[in-house]
Amino acid sequence: MNEPQTLVDKLWSSHTITQREDDAALLWVDRHYIHEGSFHAFSQMKAYGRAIAEPGLTFGVADHYVPTRGRGHAIANPEIAAMVHNLETNATQSHITLFGLDDPRQGIVHVVGPEQGLTLPGLLIVCGDSHTSTHGAFGAYAFGIGASEVAHVLMTQTLWQKKPKRMRVTVDGQAAVGVGAKDIALAIIAQVGADGAQGHAIEFAGSAITALTMEGRMTLCNMSIEAGGRCGMVAPDATTYSYVKGRPYAPSGAAFDQAVEAWSALVSDDGASFDREVSLHAATIAPIITWGTTPDDALPIDARVPDPARETDPVRAEYLRNALDYMGLTAGKKLTEIAIDRIFIGSCTNSRIEDLRAAAAVLAGRVSKVPGLISPGSSIVKRQAEEEGLDRIFRDAGLEWADSGCSMCVGINGDIVASGERCASTTNRNFRGRQGPGARTHLMSPAMVAAAAVSGHLADVRPLLAGRTP
Repeated sequence: MNEPQTLVDKLWSSHTITQREDDAALLWVDRHYIHEGSFHAFSQMKAYGRAIAEPGLTFGVADHYVPTRGRGHAIANPEIAAMVHNLETNATQSHITLFGLDDPRQGIVHVVGPEQGLTLPGLLIVCGDSHTSTHGAFGAYAFGIGASEVAHVLMTQTLWQKKPKRMRVTVDGQAAVGVGAKDIALAIIAQVGADGAQGHAIEFAGSAITALTMEGRMTLCNMSIEAGGRCGMVAPDATTYSYVKGRPYAPSGAAFDQAVEAWSALVSDDGASFDREVSLHAATIAPIITWGTTPDDALPIDARVPDPARETDPVRAEYLRNALDYMGLTAGKKLTEIAIDRIFIGSCTNSRIEDLRAAAAVLAGRVSKVPGLISPGSSIVKRQAEEEGLDRIFRDAGLEWADSGCSMCVGINGDIVASGERCASTTNRNFRGRQGPGARTHLMSPAMVAAAAVSGHLADVRPLLAGRTP
């Protein structure tokens, strides 16, 4: 009998073409997503005098550098304009489908792929962006790659990789009202550490995971990178199939039924062996925010800022002192007493329609005490939000409703947090300067960002949801 296999094992073996003596395998790539930052790879390809191997399997999306304001007008910043134009030129010359700036389907690559039905269970998906792990929510093997690897995929539609270790994170039980996928993700990262899953492919399992919507699963897999994982994934199920069905690039009719039959085998077998197992119970997870400069600096909202004086490890104590200094925080202060300067809702982590609804549920009929920017994950999400009247809720609260793009997550398109300002953000990273030089970022869910907006400080969303539909 065959040895029981994990989901990772099944996806790996189904894409392995050949294997070298050093155990690296040549893998077939089913989907290759590119963005403006992929221009280095095209330059390498042209330098070798090569053409793209499978243009029908590569899809371009304008997202990292695109402006979120002033759509319909020429891009004022010449460097940003050049980046967007470069992508358009490379896509045209290589006969690649592009969801460009003027395309009604434009958005963040990790929102557009699933939205269009390009991301499907069982596929191997790569992109020159670390948060490609998002697509693992569909039971796909998805991970970010570097510029030279992007060039290799363009020229061969293959990639050399070494098989990661296997890690399963099981979250059972029912999460409380006001606790969502972002809170679960931050709780996991806080438990295992920013490097705790290094070298591992993470499979998320358990009743709390299967209860998540596809939007929630995408948030969870997106954040798997912040635990050091190579990728994250969730086995496909009825929730997955329902989301995929009817999307533009998804199989249809009899082909869809056949696909579902094949996708149903993409589960870890009973008795399959994992290199590491981690367990959490959803009922113990409270709304969580980060206080420091890495995503594992995460605590429940009712906690206090850590005190370096209480730390016995001198290296850890020094880290805490430096983090508190950068963040402008005092040891022992209640997290709920930390005032904020602005908020941001967006990014490939939390910018889908479900995320916007969660924020609107808190903001409806209330006014934000600080300025803020809301950037939907795609042009389609933006239109849907406007049809549902969510944009009016945000505007009435005093917040800015922008167009789709990576925006203030990475701060390379002009949307930044000013030096010294504190931002409650739905993004995935709180590294020093991530949202702008000197910016101080607190990561949290969309509902928690909305709670901070109407409070003017970090706040527990649960009391604000009383009598409302989260």
